[in-house]
Amino acid sequence: MSKLAVIDIGTNSIHMVLAEILPDASFKVLDRFKDMTRLGNGVFATRRLSDEAMARALEVLKTLVTLARNKGFERIVAVATSAVREAQNGGDFVALIMEQTGLKVRVISGTEEARLIFLGVKNSIALPDGPTLVVDIGGGSVELIAGNREGLIHGKSLKLGAIRLAEQFLPQTPPSESMMHALSNAVFTHLRDAFGSFKMKKFHSLIATSGMAGNVGEVVHLRQTGRPLPQHNLATILLRDIRSLEAELAKSSIKARLAIPGLDPKRVDTLLPATVVLRCLLELSGLHAITLCDKAIREGVIYDFIVRHRERLKAEHDIPDVRRRNVIGLARRCQSPEVHSLHVASLALRLFDQTKQEHHLGHQERTWLEYAAILHDVGYLINPRQHHKHAYYLIKHSDLGGLTAEDVDVVATVARYHRRAVPALKHEEFDRLTPRLQRVVKILASLLRIADGLDRTHFSLVQAVNVKFGKQITIEVHLTGDAEMELWAAKSRADLFEQVFRRRVQFSGVPLETKKS
Repeated sequence: MSKLAVIDIGTNSIHMVLAEILPDASFKVLDRFKDMTRLGNGVFATRRLSDEAMARALEVLKTLVTLARNKGFERIVAVATSAVREAQNGGDFVALIMEQTGLKVRVISGTEEARLIFLGVKNSIALPDGPTLVVDIGGGSVELIAGNREGLIHGKSLKLGAIRLAEQFLPQTPPSESMMHALSNAVFTHLRDAFGSFKMKKFHSLIATSGMAGNVGEVVHLRQTGRPLPQHNLATILLRDIRSLEAELAKSSIKARLAIPGLDPKRVDTLLPATVVLRCLLELSGLHAITLCDKAIREGVIYDFIVRHRERLKAEHDIPDVRRRNVIGLARRCQSPEVHSLHVASLALRLFDQTKQEHHLGHQERTWLEYAAILHDVGYLINPRQHHKHAYYLIKHSDLGGLTAEDVDVVATVARYHRRAVPALKHEEFDRLTPRLQRVVKILASLLRIADGLDRTHFSLVQAVNVKFGKQITIEVHLTGDAEMELWAAKSRADLFEQVFRRRVQFSGVPLETKKS
């Protein structure tokens, strides 16, 4: 296993991610650091990085490099984006960093920035088949990328970053109507021209990365619910809410903006132009919502590093779906018995499909069941005793890319109930779910308990199941050998199934004829 530190020197902030690259060519983020240095302040008007901004950034970089090396991260990859690449003294700044920290910084082009951002997004979100639009709003530039699950189709870097727009169009706060009109027109025109150069005109969805979009999401969520956004990744923001926030920011003084719940004080002057960019993008694309993604260029740099060092990633080849790949990756890291886990998942899905006339659940719930089945035994890594509870903890606290907070909650809770006690409101993890999800967890856990029982010996003796409904439910179990232990275990786990489906259940063993070779 190797360690990699990635430092991203942006126009607005400097970020560092500390990651551990695992043997299966995945990675685990161990820590993140961020400092909003505003390196790009004034650079787009003067074409120079100011001495104050460079000194500020240099101090942050010294601290980050020292921190990374003290933690054993000798390999550090650093990239710099629009502020440094557009400044006439950007080369001097890079040389100064090398001289004072020993860090070699790669100044990347707008096209390369777009590629790396898409790489980070593609590997953390299950993209649809159709084209998706990805936007990253930085301080100096906006990266606009069209792509699908196969890869990047088209990428453009536009000079529409939030610091640049604020300095160019918004010299006073609140801005006048004419200033807002000029800003909106300029953004709309630039984005329309960029859209015109793209081969495809229709997009399935719009994904926004970066802290700027994340802060818009936080403000919108707080206004609607009064609670902080629990997880930025895969949260959605509607066009109407972006328009509403833009209108409020456009008429607010600095003091009034600082009083808006959730608004980052360091973005008090840049959040307005960012909302204009998001609003114009939605209007041009004909879409009504943005999906937030908290993975972008830094994760893209890590994936790029892995690809460069292991060109053919076996995991990606074997398991194309990013969510399933990450679930199986966690099971492998926890040394879960893979043959057993996948066999239990197969049996659980057969039970799900054959009981659909009763539970009426859909594709999403079926996927939750599969993932819970694959992960149900990960708790053995901590301790065989109470391993169902340890499984819940591991699933909840692992970074399962591509899964929403709700996905993780359901998968973890279903895995927690694969044995022992049935779901009850006295259990905190079950009680905190919504009533709808509580019903789903009961149904899925009832199926998983029986499926796990049907592979009690881990010998895959049960090849298929056939569910028949009558006054009672009969589950025909197709066997390839002596499976008395399986039948006994399934019967002992049928309590929740009988409670959910409100009928007694009996098991009937049907021997499968061995094929002669």
